[in-house]
Amino acid sequence: MERKHNIQLYGTVKVGDRGQVVIPADARKELDIKPGDLLLVMSGKNRRGITMVKADAMKELAEKIMQGLDASEEKNE
Repeated sequence: MERKHNIQLYGTVKVGDRGQVVIPADARKELDIKPGDLLLVMSGKNRRGITMVKADAMKELAEKIMQGLDASEEKNE
């Protein structure tokens, strides 16, 4: 594991014939990824790589954003 500029490097993985990869054990442990967890798979504008984010984390973020919007609407009324 190497951490540089807030980026965590866990190692390399090989893509199998069916497009599957194994998430390194250190990453699963540190990020609390368990069997059955849903991950969102995303790419940036340059489409040179992918990012995986736990769906629960994105749901929490969306809920916080919506709460903030609700609070600002109530404030403006």
